Amino acid sequence: MRIATWNVNSLKARLDKVTWWLARAKPDVLLMQETKLADPDAPLDAFRAAGYELAHHGQGRWNGVAIASRVGLGEVITNFGQPLRPDPTPDVADDEPMAEARMIAAVCDGIRVVSVYAPNGRVVDSPFYHAKLGWFERLARWFGETRVPTEPLVLGGDFNVAPEDADVWDPAACHGGTHVSDRERDAFARLCRWGLADAYRLRHREPGRYTWWDYRAGHFHKNFGMRIDHLLVTAGIAKRVVAAEIDREARKGKPVPSDHAPLVIDLDTPGSPFDPGWRTT
Repeated sequence: MRIATWNVNSLKARLDKVTWWLARAKPDVLLMQETKLADPDAPLDAFRAAGYELAHHGQGRWNGVAIASRVGLGEVITNFGQPLRPDPTPDVADDEPMAEARMIAAVCDGIRVVSVYAPNGRVVDSPFYHAKLGWFERLARWFGETRVPTEPLVLGGDFNVAPEDADVWDPAACHGGTHVSDRERDAFARLCRWGLADAYRLRHREPGRYTWWDYRAGHFHKNFGMRIDHLLVTAGIAKRVVAAEIDREARKGKPVPSDHAPLVIDLDTPGSPFDPGWRTT
């Protein structure tokens, strides 16, 4: 079974890229973030034509999460099982995460998968940063109240956290900023302490492997990036991980790609091969 996560940075703008990638990598389940669509606008027909069911939780031009599956899709939960709060500032992103579409979960072929899009945080100690920490607290509480570490579960998405210095191109340049602060890293580590393992690090320890690069200043070609997209797995799933990869090639070419690359794990047997492009960096 192949499970992937990808911040697509607008499903409407990247739909051709996403359907190209489904044919390229052939995931059984794809978790998506930052779809930037309302639910009525979700491209159900395009995914159906590609062989996938689609569950979508969105609000329009900001945020949005989704799960595409070709191995069944049931027991869908959005926003921790609660309705979204009314958004008092609909023209501002990241300030009211409990009013924003950032979490969807479903069961696919017996595995509970959870797609999340964590707030950015913007600036350390800003209201946006504290809202981010509050959202992570809500995520951890949902796990503690509704899930158990013994169940087959994969938590994936854009966490907007680089867990270790090896996950950024230059720790000194990033020091003091969001995504690498102690409190954000502790929020990530709290999920791991609950009973989740970083599936990519189960297979890869080398530095210099990232999932996000800024569009500006040639950062992608210089490999100035961060590993902020993750697939975290419970112990039973961790034992089944036989491969993990970041598809750097999907960050290239036309139509204009997302600023994130897909992250893929294979359970039990290797999935369809693809060249992720790291040999050219």
